[in-house]
Amino acid sequence: MNPVRNRILGCLYGQAIGDSMGMPSELWPRSRVQSHFEWISDFLAGPEENIAANEFERGQYTDDTSQCVALMDAIIECQGQVEPMVVAQHIMNWAQRINAFEKNILGPTSKNALLALQNGTPLEEIEANGVTNGSAMRVAPVGCLMPTQDQDKFIETVRNSCLPTHKSDIAIAGATAIAWAISRAIEGATWEQIKLEIIPLASDVQRRFESTFSPLIGKRILYALAIVYGQQDVHKGLADIYDNVGSGMDMIESIPAALALVELSSTEPTLCAKLAANLGGDTDTIGAMATAICGALHGQEAFDPKHISLINQANDIDFAPYAAALTDFRFS
Repeated sequence: MNPVRNRILGCLYGQAIGDSMGMPSELWPRSRVQSHFEWISDFLAGPEENIAANEFERGQYTDDTSQCVALMDAIIECQGQVEPMVVAQHIMNWAQRINAFEKNILGPTSKNALLALQNGTPLEEIEANGVTNGSAMRVAPVGCLMPTQDQDKFIETVRNSCLPTHKSDIAIAGATAIAWAISRAIEGATWEQIKLEIIPLASDVQRRFESTFSPLIGKRILYALAIVYGQQDVHKGLADIYDNVGSGMDMIESIPAALALVELSSTEPTLCAKLAANLGGDTDTIGAMATAICGALHGQEAFDPKHISLINQANDIDFAPYAAALTDFRFS
């Protein structure tokens, strides 16, 4: 297989595997994850007690990857371009198809923005200045699509993918950090190189689109990576991330936490997904972002074929055609 296509496929399956493995513990505190599961080491159905996950079966992914797929469908419709209104329409179609507005599925910023669109508010009039992670959770396809040689074009494409639901400075900056890490991994950069690049990039993007009073996300990424640097005990590393960095839905916690998990797992994709599932907090989203990066670094073969088969069957999906299309667009 073409090495670029292989890394893109690894990224997409990493997204889905991290999401679905983190789904059962989604939005539970770490203590409850430990008391209920002890340690999540495989795919599980959402427990009845978890109102955020109890409708999901084993291997199913959540809104993170569903919106990622909607973004890819929009990219394909637009022949490799990211058009905000087309992205918005595909996300809206998905939300309506699964009755997302009546279920506990959408994050607060996404829900408000999509409801405004549904009620006829023009996209440019929707404030959507929230600081939650809905833009970054779905951004992996932009990292697959866009090379990094033209940084301004890269940032603008990421921004276009964010606009349907998230317009804030930190939402764009966090999504840029995840997409950049994925794209650089696809280009063959090492994790050591990528870490050095995303810290100043994230802060620069946040300053460029300043709209909130959030701390600089690049500084928080640096702090999170330092927390786990050289840590051999993954259980202690998870506790340090949870206690010191945070694992909530806000960008200022979830992006640094995801990147810290890439570091703590030494970029091993399946371990990364397991660590995210046991972290507590926004486990599915953090797992999706972190494992997408690991998958881009190592390619599809880093995953157990049984896991890939489970994802395909449980979600009625095949990421191979998406990977082929994104590869073609990347080089067009």
